[in-house]
Amino acid sequence: MSVKKDSLKKLGFLTLGLFDPKDPLPGHETTLRIIQLGEELGFDSAWARQRHMQFGISSPLPVLAAASQRTSRIELGTAVIPIGLENPLRLAEDLATVDILSKGRLNPGFSVGVPMNYDHFKENLYPQSHEIEDFTYARAERLLNNLRGAEVSTLEGRRGIEDYSKIVQPHSEGLINRVWYGGGSERSATWAAKNGLNFLTSNVIKSSGSLDFADIQRGQLEIFYANHPLGYEARASQGLVVIPTDSATPDQIQRYRSYVDSRYERTFSLQGPDGNILFARDLLGTSEEIAQQLQENPAYQLVNEVVFALPFTFTEPDYIQIITDIANELAPRLGWKPSTLSLV
Repeated sequence: MSVKKDSLKKLGFLTLGLFDPKDPLPGHETTLRIIQLGEELGFDSAWARQRHMQFGISSPLPVLAAASQRTSRIELGTAVIPIGLENPLRLAEDLATVDILSKGRLNPGFSVGVPMNYDHFKENLYPQSHEIEDFTYARAERLLNNLRGAEVSTLEGRRGIEDYSKIVQPHSEGLINRVWYGGGSERSATWAAKNGLNFLTSNVIKSSGSLDFADIQRGQLEIFYANHPLGYEARASQGLVVIPTDSATPDQIQRYRSYVDSRYERTFSLQGPDGNILFARDLLGTSEEIAQQLQENPAYQLVNEVVFALPFTFTEPDYIQIITDIANELAPRLGWKPSTLSLV
């Protein structure tokens, strides 16, 4: 039995954080300024994508740690960390540290599986173990246990003048409740639910043949709610590329249209090496037009949280215009009200 969600409760955005490889600092500063603006506009959350060996954020946690010192309220998420490149013990330490620095605002999102383009760098990532590394859900379970405070060491108490702990330190109480799994399949929806996690959906899913993106995504959300201990009270978020044009200049609209057109053809067929990847269409238009499309979207009807993805290759003025229109024009049409309460 499906339950239609209420009006939009939480509004977030996701950025890739592009930078010039010859001068990376300005791009990272742009990301921090956009997050600051997001807080000023009332967004509930800002999320950093993670990319490796590319010219976008490769290490989101230091970026979000910096953002935590420039903001006071907005929640900070990772969408997502592919933990195949991470040590679950060390990652748990970093996550807890950033959560404490942000005073409980971190929303870690992660995924499992063989890392993208793994064959091209596996011998440098895991010189002795690249052929036997475990990229299954077991790796994720190690991370979750570490965040819960499971024992990871046999050494505890004082040794000489130093004190030791059996669990990962620092331990951030409550962080485990803000962990998200980024998935796009029925299997991932089921696993996230049975482990009591929050569920991040995006504009990429796996399909067994159908090209009806919204219908497939709705089915995955139904599976998530059906298997989660909280049922329809569990947190799930939808993340589509949304580009409102209310205050855009003619030049911006032309560039936005070219971007969307260049990605349109891929939505008509299954992609990827296994021929099972389906992409959603980007939403471009006035806030009134986009709001109507979302309200008619079967998957959107099952969530009351969104993390709208900012396009990859746009400029800082473009991002300012887009998130400003999202906060001031689009989201209010979806029933959202800006957040003003500080968490610190």
